[in-house]
Amino acid sequence: MTSTLLNDSNVPLRALPKTPTGIAGLDEITGGGLPKGRPTLICGSAGCGKTLFSMEFIVRGALQFGEPGVFVAFEEKTEELALNVASLGFDLDQLQRDKLIKLDHVRIERSEIEETGEYDLDGLFIRLGYAIDSIGAKRVVLDTIENLFSGLNNQGILRAELRRLFEWLKAKGVTAIITGERGEGTLTRHGLEEYVSDCVILLDHRVDNQISTRLLRIVKYRGTVHGTNEYPFLIDEEGISVLPVTSLTLDHDVSVSRISSGIPALDKMMDGRGYFRGSSILVSGTAGTGKTSIAACFVNGACLRNERCLYLAFEESPQQIVRNMGSIGLDLQTHIDNGLLSFHASRPTLNGLEMHLIAIHKLVRKFNPSVVVLDPITNLITVGSMSDVKAMLIRLIDFLQTQQITVLFTALTRNTVLQEQPDEGVASLVDAWLLVRDIESNGERNRGIYIMKSRGMKHSNQVREFVINDSGIDLVNVYLGPEGVLTGSAREAQQLQAETGIALRDHAVGRKDREIERKRFVLESKIASLKEEFESVQEELNKSYIEDELRKEILERNREQLTRNRHKEE
Repeated sequence: MTSTLLNDSNVPLRALPKTPTGIAGLDEITGGGLPKGRPTLICGSAGCGKTLFSMEFIVRGALQFGEPGVFVAFEEKTEELALNVASLGFDLDQLQRDKLIKLDHVRIERSEIEETGEYDLDGLFIRLGYAIDSIGAKRVVLDTIENLFSGLNNQGILRAELRRLFEWLKAKGVTAIITGERGEGTLTRHGLEEYVSDCVILLDHRVDNQISTRLLRIVKYRGTVHGTNEYPFLIDEEGISVLPVTSLTLDHDVSVSRISSGIPALDKMMDGRGYFRGSSILVSGTAGTGKTSIAACFVNGACLRNERCLYLAFEESPQQIVRNMGSIGLDLQTHIDNGLLSFHASRPTLNGLEMHLIAIHKLVRKFNPSVVVLDPITNLITVGSMSDVKAMLIRLIDFLQTQQITVLFTALTRNTVLQEQPDEGVASLVDAWLLVRDIESNGERNRGIYIMKSRGMKHSNQVREFVINDSGIDLVNVYLGPEGVLTGSAREAQQLQAETGIALRDHAVGRKDREIERKRFVLESKIASLKEEFESVQEELNKSYIEDELRKEILERNREQLTRNRHKEE
């Protein structure tokens, strides 16, 4: 692996060529691997993983990069080496038959070494050179170098032979690893190897509060930029894994798509669409408030959408969670059988915080989930201080967000009014924070839920009653009584009282309507009677008027007739 740089005169400069190790995470820290064609010193105390580190470098090189390797042991026999690494899936015997690696055990007897000026390593060079040439080796490991110089006390001879050994390895063009035991106040027992090595990696195995943690640090690396922090590494059935967690930066992409919480009523409280995909969610509350049930609903909803989910349980076994969630209508076992849901349950005291972080990193890489649940993070305090837990969770959130994985934490809070912040202090780091709390009233205990914050979206500010029943989880609509928000039986009693009041009011309104109808009928009857009487009087008046008019008309005609009759007589 090479790259090109430019100097001040814009003349291309060739960067230091590197040999990838194949060890997960280490190549990222070193910017590509160990210095190619140069020796690297791996030092540390007994049991820190030097031999395994070196063996994995040889095996990964042969299998993944086509670079055969020679492993020279000054302490363990080749049969012992093959047996020790067989649990990792490394078949050293087969690799030797395929001429991909060559194992050699060099027996050193201190009593046979004479401290004279003629002491040299020519015999080792001949033996090692033959091994390299026989398989065309590109990688070499010398484990451990103290045994090679165990009989030497002359610092001048020791320094000269060390330098000659390192120069010989460079001349052969092989990328070499030399392992050494850590000394008192020095990186190695002789305190000289680190000065002639081009790269020095220190492995440390610490035990704090009966919890072991392995750490790696690059002490020096000539000619290149490299990570300088302490990085935790894990040794398991797959070999060594190093997680460069401190190199993560806040430059990851974000998504605008949404993912359901698995509880429709809760989705409505968050702008009707749920959480942002790739965000971090914290569900905190006192014991027994339903935090695990909320997490299980979230997982169940994701699995129903054919999304893969990783559930990390620190308090209950997978069997317990599956059984308990079955009582509220969630069939998690089906999702496990379908390969959509994977549980990883362990007590926090199994590993240190950094080891938990690496384990989660490996599980995520292996299972490739879209949803991760940690239930609960509160128990992590048993293996670290509050600040340590917060730092670990920050790294975890950053890592998952770079992968666009939605993560949900549950956390236990103290049962006090003032202490709503979870002990881990991660509430300010997450994108959404749901608080589930007890509401004690009317002689009973009920659950309430509200959204403390939800970045980037409109969300409800109401306190909703949180109900767990046989069919799952539901949020009851807010009910305001004369004395404020009512929950449980008080809410039901108030609703019944309100329904009774409505019925009585409807009955009273109906009675009044009937009374009004009767009065309307009486009034209309009176109006009809008066109208009839008016018409009768009107008819009488009209009759008298007509008779008078008729009488007048008759009298007028009679008078005219009499007048005509007189005129005729005359």
